[in-house]
Amino acid sequence: MLRAGKEPEAGVKRTAIGPSPLVTKRSADDDLVVNGIEIYGMKIDSKITSRFAHNVITSRAVNRGNVHKEVVFDVELPKTAFITNFSMWVQTIQLNQGFFICRTIDGVTYPGTIKEKEVAKKQYEKAVSKGQTAGLVKASGRKTEKFTVSVNVEAASKVTFELTYEELLKRQFGKYEMFIKVKPKQLVKDFEIEVNIFEPQGITELEAEGTFITNNLQNIIKKTFTEKKGHISFKPTLDQQRTCANCSQSVLDGDFTVKYDVKRTTPDNLQIVSGYFVHFFAPTNLPKLPKNVIFVIDISGSMSGREIEQTREALLKILDDIKEDDFFNFILFGSEVHTWKETLIKATPENLDEARKFVRGIDTEGMTNLHGGIMRGINMLNAAHEGNLIPKRSASIIIMLTDGQPNVGISNTQEIQEHVKKATEGKYPLYNLGFGYGVDYSFLEKMALENKGLARRIYPDSDAALQLQGFYDEVSNPMLMDVELNYPENEISDLTKTNFKHFYDGSEIVVAGRFIDNNQNSLSVDVRGEGANDALSYTTQQDAEQTAKAFQEQEYIFGDYIERLWAYLTIEQLLEKRIAATGEEKENLTAEALDLSLKYKFVTPLTSMVVTKPEDHDNQDGIADKPVEAPQLYHLHGAQPTWHTLVDGDPHFIISVPQKEDAICFNINEKPGAVLNLINDPITGITVNGELIGDKRANSDAKIQNTYFGKFGITNKHMDLKMMVTPEKITVWNGNEKTGFTWLDTVTLQQEGLTLIITRKKNLVFKMGSGASFVIVLHQVWKKHPLHQDFLGVYTLESDKLSEQTHGLLGQFFHPIDFTILEIHPGSDPKKPDATMIVKNSELTVTRGWQKDYRRDPQHGVDTPCWFVHNNGAGLIDGLHTDYIVSSLF
Repeated sequence: MLRAGKEPEAGVKRTAIGPSPLVTKRSADDDLVVNGIEIYGMKIDSKITSRFAHNVITSRAVNRGNVHKEVVFDVELPKTAFITNFSMWVQTIQLNQGFFICRTIDGVTYPGTIKEKEVAKKQYEKAVSKGQTAGLVKASGRKTEKFTVSVNVEAASKVTFELTYEELLKRQFGKYEMFIKVKPKQLVKDFEIEVNIFEPQGITELEAEGTFITNNLQNIIKKTFTEKKGHISFKPTLDQQRTCANCSQSVLDGDFTVKYDVKRTTPDNLQIVSGYFVHFFAPTNLPKLPKNVIFVIDISGSMSGREIEQTREALLKILDDIKEDDFFNFILFGSEVHTWKETLIKATPENLDEARKFVRGIDTEGMTNLHGGIMRGINMLNAAHEGNLIPKRSASIIIMLTDGQPNVGISNTQEIQEHVKKATEGKYPLYNLGFGYGVDYSFLEKMALENKGLARRIYPDSDAALQLQGFYDEVSNPMLMDVELNYPENEISDLTKTNFKHFYDGSEIVVAGRFIDNNQNSLSVDVRGEGANDALSYTTQQDAEQTAKAFQEQEYIFGDYIERLWAYLTIEQLLEKRIAATGEEKENLTAEALDLSLKYKFVTPLTSMVVTKPEDHDNQDGIADKPVEAPQLYHLHGAQPTWHTLVDGDPHFIISVPQKEDAICFNINEKPGAVLNLINDPITGITVNGELIGDKRANSDAKIQNTYFGKFGITNKHMDLKMMVTPEKITVWNGNEKTGFTWLDTVTLQQEGLTLIITRKKNLVFKMGSGASFVIVLHQVWKKHPLHQDFLGVYTLESDKLSEQTHGLLGQFFHPIDFTILEIHPGSDPKKPDATMIVKNSELTVTRGWQKDYRRDPQHGVDTPCWFVHNNGAGLIDGLHTDYIVSSLF
């Protein structure tokens, strides 16, 4: 929730705060102040109505310094949460002899506005460069797990933040769970968590626990519930927060979890409010369906060591939980595909004992024939159904575990997806578990979603076996198959998902929609499904009066919550459909999800929220000082400068790690025409983007088509400078003034804020303002070459001249990075061993190899040894490589 930032350039201080009333004396409680910033209050206020949670984090801080300081506010949210609002209230105070005098000089509220991600980012960068107070909230990565607000807190100012997020609580193992990340990183004088729950069905149980809760803190959690209402509070004093009596460190560091369930006198609950409805379906006391489960396990060489040990451990525990009515089998794939039995086997005690012996003997071998393994599993299930070898009323599932990418047999992921979808025909769900960070997770997720399942990443930690077993537990008790919820077509529109392959014990099906006629106040729903003994057919009715009667305690209701629940669920399902969609369908899903995100003010992977102080306010424009130095010129001949990072070739990214005397490298495989953000520094204003080109024609023999950088766009927004470089020409815009050159020119150009040196037909060096210098290398091929065409590479010099906030595919590596290499072992290529890399708190499977460095030999390049990170740098780069795709060069 909170983290301290690093010291940036001169004149700007950075610290970090978390969700934060006013202290009068500076001399008291000195350990409340960290880097000059005091967080004097933090409250997390949660209201839950009918599973829909509305959470508000309020944080207050004071800057006691005489320069403005940048504060990084990290909020770790559940994967299913969407931020809905962020407001910032700024008040300048006077300081007098160590006391805070609360005399307001200006008090202005800056509300957040939801915008498309790129638009919000540009607005924020402009504000920071001017030294204004600005905040940015953005979804980080595909799972939207982390939101960050970066704020310049002005000298002699206090700031109040209010961050709001909403989520629909999911029911698992018979309970709803709300998770709150608590990590203030420092002592907070007034810290409080308060949770109020209202459930019209009634509450049957309520729990609250924290991973950081010690025996001394246990009694501070206050918990009460009566009928429909529940209340939880946690308010530790300052001394109770300390790790020891005289310590200034906070013990509050971990997860705070609330769990509860509701009364169920009927299989479902239907609520109608203001033209919208929500339908909760969770029948109880049904007989369990027998299940048929096939485990498809990757045993390729990369699974050796701890991964295969944890897999064996998890499978042995799963075998202990399999019911005698179930059928099961194991399929193992390395270079070859092996099966335990030729068909599914009933889980008798004798068969389970034999299965345990088999599992204990599982070991690794060969490469990754993923297609062969998954297709063997599907064909086995098909044969079992067609041959009536398994009960007619039984639920079939496939669980596949892999840690790598297909490289034997059919290895084209799109082709594998097509084969799998055609073979399953929607008859049973496919659950894909990706072990570690070497997997192509987007491929696994698309394939699972196309086949009525889901994907889950298994993190390579000490509890990986428990993660595997935990996933199995979620799907181990199917109660119904082919569940359909039918609503009157002439009355309801914009329904969320209404068909579900399986209903699992302890879970819940949720459907929402809106009435065509807003004045309609009643609804009848038919529910059908297949159970263990017979078909289920159920009809339920509800009207708005019944809902209103159940909701008499209005203080628990926050706005049009059912409408927001509908919007939330719709966006969530549109984003899920978008993962597997392509072409026009994906564009339409994206547009619809974006429109709803903007209308209901949700921060999703498509939007960001930005808070910026108005430009006409009297701000301290020059406070974020930038060092001004005379430009240094570099030539490629003679003594070589330090080359920190580069991208060249297909496109190969090489990251130098000087303290290791080594390098890390990765490739980006994206289609021609894609524009990637390579460097982005909001402080210096420098941005470098590159557009990919392909070969003249597709290479039919290549699994992945070659792409290269064919165009670079470099800008300095603060200086109104732009430069575009292609293999044919170089164009510079200084304001409205345009100057053009070709690669046949030899040029040395120096003007205010710009240095440009072109070496004919080889390279160019450029520097904008006082920031870093960059080199662009020209690669020319034979003009009549049937396949290849000219391309470009970019190298960085003096990356330390860029700010701490620099990011981008290359820019993120201008900050120090460290890694550790473990468990070097033979790879698929005898000349290129594999290993485990520990980097950024992640474990990656990497391969020792070489990439071409064209600095000294632009024509042929020099092989540079490096550790290659697979799957577009997944686990090494922040987020996904697709997060760096931008709409244009400028």
